[in-house]
Amino acid sequence: MRTLSRHAVGMSSTSSTGSPTDLNPAARNPAALLGRAATRRPLAVALSWLILILVGFAVGGQVTSRFQGTGTNVVSSESYRAGQFLSSHDPSGDRITALIGGTDVSSPTIRAQVLSAVADVRRIPGVTTVSTPYPSGESKDGQAVAVQVTFATSLSNDAENTALDATYSRFHQITGASVEVGGGPLLNQQMNHAVKKSLQLAEELSLPIILIGLFIAFGSFLAALLPLSVSLAGIASALLILLGFSHVTTLSQYALTIVTMIGLGVGVDYSLLLINRFREERQDTWDKREAARRASARAGRTILFSGLTVTISSAGLCFFDNSFLRSIGLATASVVLVDMLAALTLLPALLALFGVKAKATHAPRSTGFFVRVANFAARMRYGVVIVFTALLVVLAIPLAGAHSSAGDATWLPKSTESRQEYEAATQHAFNNHSANASSNPVEVVVQGTGPQYEAFIKKISGLPQVAGVTRSPLSSGGTLVELAPTGGDAAADGLALVREIRADRGALDVQVTGNAAQVVDYEAMLEHGAPWAVGAVALTILVLLFAFTGSLLIPIKTLITTALSLAASLGVVVLVFQQGHGASLFGVSGGLGSLDLVTVPCVAAIAFGLAMDYEIFILDRVREQYLADPAKPRAAVALGLQRSGRIVTSAALLIAVVFACFMAGGNAVISQIGLGLTLAVLVDATLVRMLLVPATMALLGDAAWWAPRPLRRLHDRFGLSETAQAPAPAPTALPAPTP
Repeated sequence: MRTLSRHAVGMSSTSSTGSPTDLNPAARNPAALLGRAATRRPLAVALSWLILILVGFAVGGQVTSRFQGTGTNVVSSESYRAGQFLSSHDPSGDRITALIGGTDVSSPTIRAQVLSAVADVRRIPGVTTVSTPYPSGESKDGQAVAVQVTFATSLSNDAENTALDATYSRFHQITGASVEVGGGPLLNQQMNHAVKKSLQLAEELSLPIILIGLFIAFGSFLAALLPLSVSLAGIASALLILLGFSHVTTLSQYALTIVTMIGLGVGVDYSLLLINRFREERQDTWDKREAARRASARAGRTILFSGLTVTISSAGLCFFDNSFLRSIGLATASVVLVDMLAALTLLPALLALFGVKAKATHAPRSTGFFVRVANFAARMRYGVVIVFTALLVVLAIPLAGAHSSAGDATWLPKSTESRQEYEAATQHAFNNHSANASSNPVEVVVQGTGPQYEAFIKKISGLPQVAGVTRSPLSSGGTLVELAPTGGDAAADGLALVREIRADRGALDVQVTGNAAQVVDYEAMLEHGAPWAVGAVALTILVLLFAFTGSLLIPIKTLITTALSLAASLGVVVLVFQQGHGASLFGVSGGLGSLDLVTVPCVAAIAFGLAMDYEIFILDRVREQYLADPAKPRAAVALGLQRSGRIVTSAALLIAVVFACFMAGGNAVISQIGLGLTLAVLVDATLVRMLLVPATMALLGDAAWWAPRPLRRLHDRFGLSETAQAPAPAPTALPAPTP
């Protein structure tokens, strides 16, 4: 096969002995300069980072008080504008429902207690209306009675919480029957509490697991602590950065989750790479500072490119008109950028101060597990590419039928009272349709009056997707029509109802809001912003990976395989949580019918960043071997995989276990994200990087490193480079490289 010019990959010159001509990299490797500066005064660098970590948690931690909900609203949408209008003109505020049942509720004893509780609740400050329980609130079987309580819109958060607590307590004083109080603000409180509880449990489980896993990987307690120092530096500093952003933009409460997840994951990844390279360099020199400098020059370049790739591409999420997606982008970019800087400065300084014990020789081996895997993939390249690509496509098929919702009470654990109230209410048929009302109805704001508006209200009230109707006047003179969708709050019927109302309103002054309308507007926002965001991210990846490899085809291959990996993982999440196959394993009884609004973008953002890490880790070692002997591209892949495979699999297993901890809390939203991330990491680091990458590289052969002549000249001039390494022995299954 024809051998490409060394200029095709920006190869540096070596001496006649095959050893690097200069261990001090050129100025085109900023990572080497940062590492050298950090090891000159390592104690000062380490203390500076320690101060930053302490300030970050003490001051940056205040950002949690500035988070504003989930951030799933689209401020330019109809649902948001209508919601803002209702907050000013709807005399009725938040509403909760008390369900008394489990016995004959018409008995004199129960009836007297219910009526007494209703009378007391009506006197609670902040309560505006309480529905009449008898006979309109009774179920047709006489085994339940529903009481709806509405609060004033003018209440402050503290005043409403006081009224909620008093109402909740009074209804629970009823004896001789089961009492469940839920819906409205209680539902939101319990869902937020369930999310926080799951996240807290995941964090408590994950940190010890990471520490144990790092100890096993390194065989040293000190070496296990070093990656955590990088992660802590990234998380603490990112909190400071987000605190600054919170003064100029709205941030979602999920930003903290993103910072924690990615801060741990990327910090561990970068540390594994640099510490492993440091140990290799200790084979040639016992000078800790020199070994740290060499490791920074060689592995640091990989960390620099990985960090820049994820940081810049994360900015693509800012193309969306949504604070949640913008928060993901800002949080990801912030923590990855700081993790990168900490890995390039703090970690070399700590290695120069303390070092880590070097293991027995790690000279490149011609045999090994990853060499055998690479050789298998190369020999069976057509079969591997066809079979595993088809498998990923099949797993991704359910993603085509995915749709989102804001969730309902059935997404809560069974022990949650709002879920018990919701399920009990759905089991009974009530005399008054409003007693069956959804906790999150479709809200139709009708501003006009007259026969045509009355006809429109009558028409939408009779739609097949409507299970219950509540009508109330607005202070503006209009009417609020609340429609409870059939099938529950999270069902597709609510989305269909919103779309049908909007399509049939014509020129009438009618607006639609509520959770289902917010979902419709959210999905429309995604469709509008996706081409810009995906285009920006793809272009960034192509440019940065070209600068890293000097190849045109490898970046394209990376985008395709990463997209397949993400789609397959999300397809399984749809299969489990939306369709219900195996959902009981995650504490969910049956399918939820939809995914949460945040699941797909959250999984995609985090998993994409980790996938880029793994790809660049492997490509760095493959490129290093190829630079040493461009005549043996297949041998370069095998040896590159042998030298990087252990790092990639160790990092992936550690992070996969951490993500799996997010499923331990039993919360449906967090479990969706946890399953998606666990699968994405495992599929990408094993199936894609260990099999599809060597198979596709074998298919491309020498052409994998091809680029048009103008781009080669551009890379020679501007691409970052490091000193080439001496040729390593080739795998025994492949022709030996020229000495």
